[in-house]
Amino acid sequence: MRIGIVNDMPLAVEALRRALALEPAHRIAWVAGNGAEAVEACQRDVPDVVLMDLVMPVMDGVEATRQIMARCPCAILIVTVDIEQNVHRVFEAMGHGALDAVNTPSLGSGQAQDAALLLRKIQNIGWLIGQHDNRGRGAAEPETRRSSGQHIVAIGASAGGPASLAQLLSQLPANFPAAVVLVQHVDEVFAAGMADWLASESQLPVRLAREGERPQPGTVLLAGTNNHLRLLPSGELAYTAEPISHVYRPSIDVFFDSLVAHWKGDAIGVLLTGMGRDGAEGLKHMRDRGFLTIAQDRASCAVYGMPKAAAAIGAAVEILALERIASRLVEAFG
Repeated sequence: MRIGIVNDMPLAVEALRRALALEPAHRIAWVAGNGAEAVEACQRDVPDVVLMDLVMPVMDGVEATRQIMARCPCAILIVTVDIEQNVHRVFEAMGHGALDAVNTPSLGSGQAQDAALLLRKIQNIGWLIGQHDNRGRGAAEPETRRSSGQHIVAIGASAGGPASLAQLLSQLPANFPAAVVLVQHVDEVFAAGMADWLASESQLPVRLAREGERPQPGTVLLAGTNNHLRLLPSGELAYTAEPISHVYRPSIDVFFDSLVAHWKGDAIGVLLTGMGRDGAEGLKHMRDRGFLTIAQDRASCAVYGMPKAAAAIGAAVEILALERIASRLVEAFG
């Protein structure tokens, strides 16, 4: 993969060069010393992936991400010192379309471990932007649908998702009668912070989904580990490493398909902004079972990838602007 590096610290750039050199398939397309230079470099030469620092002079990584995704979209991985201390800025960058985040590798004793984590993140992004799909499986065989009076909204999102989820949740009333489960492509390091941040934007309580609990009306649960979240036949939630072949974790398709197989009540599937096609097939399976399915429209997406894939296969009953989705959910379960 051709990779652009954006960092104003020579030692950090050297650490990234050494880490990337461990994978012969990667080569450095260019190096930019700040966000403004990165925007110009991307306009001249769009790489496969940009490794974007957050804190830089002239233009920081959040604004650079916003401008790159608006002018010359490409995959962006936030690579910065101490991401846990910059978690809100990480979410802001993800809201503009960044895919993931990782700490800057060191040049010290932890260099090999840091490099391995960085290379794994880049590999995941490579699968995502290449839209590889070697899963070789169809939807789980659904049980006969029996309405139990239970309502659930399943929402999947990736690049650009945090800001879109915050906007959608802020528009749901405190007495919203359905359970809400969110599957956002985000590393488990950020999941708890993201749940807290979304809770501050929502009238509904937001927290991480716990192993063995059941979705409850008026509560928003966020998938919180690097394993897949799924609904079991018992109606309880569980985390599972299977299927291993789903490179992006947690997988939206896995959760949507588990609802198709095991949810006894009414459900709505929503697919928001994101790169790649995770969630498109699962949304189609939800539609085939008779559930209402919604995809975000092109104009309101930070990255029109997953909703575009859903629209292309007829997975969405309705295609709506982000600002209209919450009111549609209220109408459906009103």
